[in-house]
Amino acid sequence: MQSGQIERVDGFLRALQDRICAAIEVADGAARFREDAWQRDEGGGGRTRVLADGQVFEQAGIGFSRVRGPRLPPAASARRPEIAGRSWTALGVSLVFHPRNPHVPTTHMNVRYFEAQADGELPVWWFGGGFDLTPFYPRDEDVRHWHRVARDLCAPFGEEIYPRCKRWCDEYFYLKHRNETRGVGGLFFDDLDEGGFERCFAFMQAVGNGFLDAYLPIVALRRDEAYGDTEREFQLYRRGRYVEFNLVYDRGTLFGLQSGGRTESILMSLPPRVRFEYAYKPAAGTAEARLADYLVPRDWV
Repeated sequence: MQSGQIERVDGFLRALQDRICAAIEVADGAARFREDAWQRDEGGGGRTRVLADGQVFEQAGIGFSRVRGPRLPPAASARRPEIAGRSWTALGVSLVFHPRNPHVPTTHMNVRYFEAQADGELPVWWFGGGFDLTPFYPRDEDVRHWHRVARDLCAPFGEEIYPRCKRWCDEYFYLKHRNETRGVGGLFFDDLDEGGFERCFAFMQAVGNGFLDAYLPIVALRRDEAYGDTEREFQLYRRGRYVEFNLVYDRGTLFGLQSGGRTESILMSLPPRVRFEYAYKPAAGTAEARLADYLVPRDWV
């Protein structure tokens, strides 16, 4: 039997998806989101929204899902073996935005809630999520702004929260086979149940609500910067790193595929266009080579 906590989380997540879609449509100024409502045979469903071929965003995908099943898949129970085999419910909003202009960073945000149930026992629950930024031509002022917003939304929950979640983000969004971070980080948290439901739910809401404050000012600053074929080709090449991470390491992707989720919704995080080039190295001293300096963890605030 599901707890009443699920309905509260459900209401927040649906409204969050609506607010972000409305804001991104305004920021883009040309395209609108198309929605696919879907049902999952094993239980639950969701609504996937994608904005394509926009003025600012080449593709922007944001999905809400509420799914359930009789047994937790390995990706969800690996860190909590004591709950393996329980029935479960998972709710979340996840987004990835791929801008057209290479000077506007790609970004990801996810907030989610899990509940594992067993007859005669209290449900086991936890929250997870975060947001991170993946620039191709990074600017220090943009990255500092991003991290200041992240730090400030964490502040009401304790001064240790931002450093912990920032470090976790740097460690999670790391391509071990490339020896580099996916981008310049942000926040990441998972398996959060410390301090009780109300505190954890409030933190998840703060992360979801803070995303637009962190991202939209950067979009406004960079959307009209000039670029040419060199910048576009480098953007497409670096998008390949995004593909590598999502298909090799991302727990959300693995969970979705293992749990029989909707494939199109799970893989909407992948860029619409991407290129791979064998043993590519940017020329020393170029703006493209400068990106490597940002793909190691550092303090930004």
